Parts: sequence; C-alpha cells; structure tokens
Amino acid sequence: MDICNYLARRGGAARSLELQRAGFTRTRVGQAVALGVVVRTRRGVYALPGDGRVAGALAAGGRLTCLSAAPIYRLWTLNGPTGLHLSRSHPTHTSGVVDHGRPKHPRHPWLPVLGLADVLVHAVHCLPELEALVMVQSAVGAGDISLDFLYARCQGRRNGRARAVLDLVIPRADSVLEVLANVHFARAGLRVRRHVYIAGVGEVDFLVEECLVVETDGSTHFEPKSIKRDQRRNNRSIVGGYLVLRYYYEDVIHRPEAMVAEVQAVLRVWRRPTNSGLGDLFA
Repeated sequence: MDICNYLARRGGAARSLELQRAGFTRTRVGQAVALGVVVRTRRGVYALPGDGRVAGALAAGGRLTCLSAAPIYRLWTLNGPTGLHLSRSHPTHTSGVVDHGRPKHPRHPWLPVLGLADVLVHAVHCLPELEALVMVQSAVGAGDISLDFLYARCQGRRNGRARAVLDLVIPRADSVLEVLANVHFARAGLRVRRHVYIAGVGEVDFLVEECLVVETDGSTHFEPKSIKRDQRRNNRSIVGGYLVLRYYYEDVIHRPEAMVAEVQAVLRVWRRPTNSGLGDLFA
C-alpha cells in the first residue's frame, strides 16, 4: 500500500511505530518526506500535508474530541474549532489546546479520536448551545447514537445545561437550517409543524400557525432546476391558500432575529379582521 493512502485511511497521520508495523521502513518514510508528500510534524509523528487535527492530537499525546472530532464522524457543525479539543491522560497547559475529561466509553478503533458518545457528551458541556445541538442532532438523526443514551449520561444537577441541549433535538431534521429555524420559531412562541405534506405541493419544511409555509433552502436550491421547482411549489402553495416565505443560510445562521420578525409580521397582517393585503406589511 502507498504510504499516502495508508495515512489517509488513518485520518491523515500516524506514529512511526504504526508505520513500521504496516511495513513502511524508515527509508521509505524518509523518501516520502524528502518528496514532500509526507511531513514530520514532530519526532515520531508523520502526516499528510494539510489538515493537522490528527497529527496535532498525536503530537500533543491526546485524542480528538468535541468539535475537533466532528469531521471524523461527519457531524454537522456551525463553525470550525479555534483550538484543538483533546482528551489527554496527563493534561498540561498547551497553547491552542482545549482539554476535556478522560474517555468513559469505547474509543475509535484506530484513529486518535474518542468514541462518538464521549465526543457528544463533551460537546454539550463545552460548546455554545446551538453549536452543540447541531452535532447531537446529526448523530441522532443518522441513527449513530440514541437520545436516551445521551440523556442517561447527563443526569444530575450539574448536567442541566447539557440536558437543555438534548431537549432541543427533534425527531427528524434534513439540514442544519431546519434544526436552528425550529429552535428560533419555538422560542418566539410560534405554533409549528415540521415536514408537513400539502396536496399539490409536497412536503414543506415548516407550516407555521397552519397558514404560513416556511422553507429553509441550502446551496442545492440555487441550481437552475431547483429554483424553478421551488418557484412552482411557491405558486401552488399560494393557490392552495397558504402564504410562503423562504430563508437561506445567511438568514437562519446570521440573521435569525430578522427572520422571526418577518414571520411574525406576515402573521400579524394575515390575522387582521379586515385584511388590506400584504402590500402594507412593513408600513
């Protein structure tokens, strides 16, 4: 096997002893380093150029966890880690490292990464609420872990904040945008149904107060075919007696207050006894 392929399968890095056990002699490793296809990040640790999470974990004598482990398990995230989140047997102050507790569950079988259970438990205790939520939601939604399992590991008075994150997980979410929009709508006191089937339209992301369809659109909705399909769905929804609003990544992630305010404004006009139309919506 090519050394680059071997490293790629192991998350991008490995210790020299692991390379030797896999049949890569010091000469072969040295040649790869000389060619620039492999770099030595520290004594005894070799990695592919580029993303250094796994190499950083090996170099620091720890295992990735929390936000740093999210890409390994293909979990949703809102932001990349500003530091390296690690679990170490003997934590010492290291610049750029966020230390977490020791593992309580089985670890990743070959990568220097904690098991998914520890990764998520660390996340709900460490990260801001919504950042932790999207990680948990993606894992639970994919069937990789159960919500009951996580609740069982977050008992006691000290874990109230962690349980509050778990309380926000919904049975199904097809995107990060759905997860966050649901939280914002619920906290605004709006009555919301998710993934509602409307005859002639199909399934919509949200039906708010039984009259307003709200769709959250990711990058795939910008393709020409998708734009036309979405516009036709909008038209059919309106013909069926519903109002329609669409929101994009920037709206849901960066402007949630404005999104909720628009939804509430539309509902206020819709509820007027004498509806003068939507033209004066923002008058």
